[in-house]
Amino acid sequence: MTDRLILFHQHEGIGLITFNRPEAHNALNAAMVEEFKTLLDHLEKDETIRVLILTGAGEKSFISGSDIRELADRTPLSGVKQSQFRQSLLTRMERLPIPSIAAINGYAFGGGLEVAMATTLRIASEKAKMGQLEVNLGIIPGAGGIKRLIRLIGFGKAAEFILTGKMIDATEAYRIGLVNRVVPYGSLLPECERIAQTIIEKGPVAIEYALKALYTGYDLSADAAHLIESLSLGICFSTQDSKEGLLAFLEKRKPRFERR
Repeated sequence: MTDRLILFHQHEGIGLITFNRPEAHNALNAAMVEEFKTLLDHLEKDETIRVLILTGAGEKSFISGSDIRELADRTPLSGVKQSQFRQSLLTRMERLPIPSIAAINGYAFGGGLEVAMATTLRIASEKAKMGQLEVNLGIIPGAGGIKRLIRLIGFGKAAEFILTGKMIDATEAYRIGLVNRVVPYGSLLPECERIAQTIIEKGPVAIEYALKALYTGYDLSADAAHLIESLSLGICFSTQDSKEGLLAFLEKRKPRFERR
């Protein structure tokens, strides 16, 4: 057994993050958040990792939310500071030059769903349950969840989701666009690893700049987003990967992209 609250394993370009507090349904407490920050410090410098997968320890929860005991001790000032700190961490993860996949194995409530929404893709097991339940506690989401939810499912659905504090199952989450797909519980990690491996086989610079164009262009005008797209494409054409990819297509073979 380990006393680490965040477990990290790396294998063949895939980094697996496991939130490891199963006795508390992997609820986020201050210590876990600090360990997550330390891990991000490492990930921002590690160029050997090509895709991240995030999941929760145990069979019941991805992350069940924030630790309620800690929330009960928050003051207006500490509440604002913690909100901004967690917003910054999730933004850092979102802006990594590599994709991330949330393997939502069980409960993803409150801050846990906010973590999942900060990943590039979300794959849910058929057992997963999701919700921004904060209004049931007299508070609101505070780690960037409101903006990300609007982006993912639109204003009207996001407003209903947040204002009613309701919980939904994986099928409904897929229907409204909150998750990319739903798979049997036993297939969750293998499916996420399969997607990760598919991404790893692509040109690493192309993946990095596709992410930049996606995230940067989302909130811009069409003209500005198109400019970001064009400049990102231009950078891709400067790389050996683009030459290899185009040549491989013409030679009818699998490309051999450079590995960072």
